Amino acid sequence: MNDLIVVPQTSHWQKPKALVLNSVSSPITRRVYNLGLDEFFAWLSVQEPRPGFTKATVSAWRVALEARGLGAVSINVRITAVRKLAVEASDNGLLAPELANGITRVKGVASKGVRLGNWLSVRQAQTLLNAPDVATTKGLRDRAILAVLLGCGLRRSEVAALTMGHVQQRDGRWCIVDLIGKHGRVRTIPMPPWVKVAIEAWTAAAGVCDGPVFRSMNRGDQAQAAALSEKVVWQLLQPYAVAAGVPGIAPHDCRRTCAKLCRAAGGELEQIQLLLGHASVQTTERYLGTKQDLVNAPNDGIKLRAAV
Repeated sequence: MNDLIVVPQTSHWQKPKALVLNSVSSPITRRVYNLGLDEFFAWLSVQEPRPGFTKATVSAWRVALEARGLGAVSINVRITAVRKLAVEASDNGLLAPELANGITRVKGVASKGVRLGNWLSVRQAQTLLNAPDVATTKGLRDRAILAVLLGCGLRRSEVAALTMGHVQQRDGRWCIVDLIGKHGRVRTIPMPPWVKVAIEAWTAAAGVCDGPVFRSMNRGDQAQAAALSEKVVWQLLQPYAVAAGVPGIAPHDCRRTCAKLCRAAGGELEQIQLLLGHASVQTTERYLGTKQDLVNAPNDGIKLRAAV
């Protein structure tokens, strides 16, 4: 077996590539990984002289991606896919372990600045929630979806995966229990009463008792058995965003809004972190969209005295 895999398009690459794609649960991430690996294979095939699969080669590809003007996130997700490919290739005897270890040490591109997002005010969020026509079953469904986005901070993939079994009582209140989120992290999300009201109005009208909470609709305004996809969750938000005067927002902006409104209502940072399922409190802080206040500093409230 040659230590350097020179022709990655050959059939023996299909198994490690499939293992990489199957290692992620998000269809969006899987699609991006697939695109990134195909781009890498295509780039590698036109290099002269033909390089092997090494750390130097992957580093050169990263430089080529930067030269294309891609952003840090786009580059890093492609590099991550290739790192995973090296691990799977090594595990399947297609690449020497020392070469795979070198590839996994290829660094990504440092992000510059702060990721921008949109945050809705209370009035904007209320207008958005009221936008669906609740005289229809579809409108009841869409209002319930907007409610869990704004009130529970769910990702759109989590909205699509939500089942009636997740909706349970804990400590005397309704919650979304044991929801599996990003990176397989499991969390329980307390549900505000108005969110539960919106869900009950939809499920009662649609006759949903078990299985997926949110389902596709036919032209007769009747719920179907199939669950919604992540893409549909994004698409249905757009006309309501326009009607509410906040065009262009995404489901993740509703998640950011949930975090910021929780904080404005006096929620503790650590509790908001648990609500959103973030691994670090720094990620939660970015979702709040706040800046450090050096004039009215929080530690000014610590009333101690230093003896003179």
